[in-house]
Amino acid sequence: MARITGSVYTSHVPAIGAALDLGKAAEPYWQAVFKGYEYSKQWLRDHKPDVIFLVYNDHANAFSLDIIPTFAIGTAPEFTPADEGWGPRPVPKVIGHPKLAAHIAQSVIQDDFDLTIVNKMDVDHGLTVPLSLMCGQPQAWPCPVIPFAVNVVQYPAPSGRRCYMLGKAIRKAVDSFDEPLNVQIWGTGGMSHQLQGPRAGLINKEFDTAFLDRLIGDPDGLSTMPHIEYVREAGSEGIELVMWLIARGAMDDVNGGEAPTVRHRFYHVPASNTAVGHLILENN
Repeated sequence: MARITGSVYTSHVPAIGAALDLGKAAEPYWQAVFKGYEYSKQWLRDHKPDVIFLVYNDHANAFSLDIIPTFAIGTAPEFTPADEGWGPRPVPKVIGHPKLAAHIAQSVIQDDFDLTIVNKMDVDHGLTVPLSLMCGQPQAWPCPVIPFAVNVVQYPAPSGRRCYMLGKAIRKAVDSFDEPLNVQIWGTGGMSHQLQGPRAGLINKEFDTAFLDRLIGDPDGLSTMPHIEYVREAGSEGIELVMWLIARGAMDDVNGGEAPTVRHRFYHVPASNTAVGHLILENN
């Protein structure tokens, strides 16, 4: 059977991708950000998965405001980097895993979670920046990736509890797949930031630190945090953090197993106008 061996959590700030693409990673402003992922790159090389299930949010590239799925799973054989208004990022196309994606969709929908099945879409910085942070600038990504887009742009967004329980359903789906695949699940977005209005530029280190603590040690309790608390404490875009709960819900301890091991934890402010958070957990 397939098995989820670990989870990765990271911000997906678009300016991070631009810094890499424009050769600015060595500049003093960016050095501290990329230093926090040096361990992570080696960890991924040492623990190369067969498939990455990557939870992210689309930024009006694959989906316009005309159609906004709450949860959408990419089942295509490949996905092209999106043109977000200044041309596509110069990164490799994303190779999908249609067989596992279709199996997960079947299992999760039968578990009463409504997914939108997407057979063709472009993927934006929400997905490609985490891959760049963890993989650098390769000619090809190290393994197939299943994109899983969550609506955290247009209210109503899914609750943290719904995301957490969805993670459990995804874990059940992966466990029932009849090929011996090593699967990682990544949750992306956040941390605290607000891009507009009187509180533009908001960063809340205390909230972010507490969120990481609870994500590790009390994910069940954290999943009950209401939307208004995310917005009040972490800014209007802080709601992206509910996506981390999907990845956390797929780990061993929330399904009655041993607690996962914390392999790496990193936090830095600012990157552009966002707090960068990063965590790697391994199942035992």
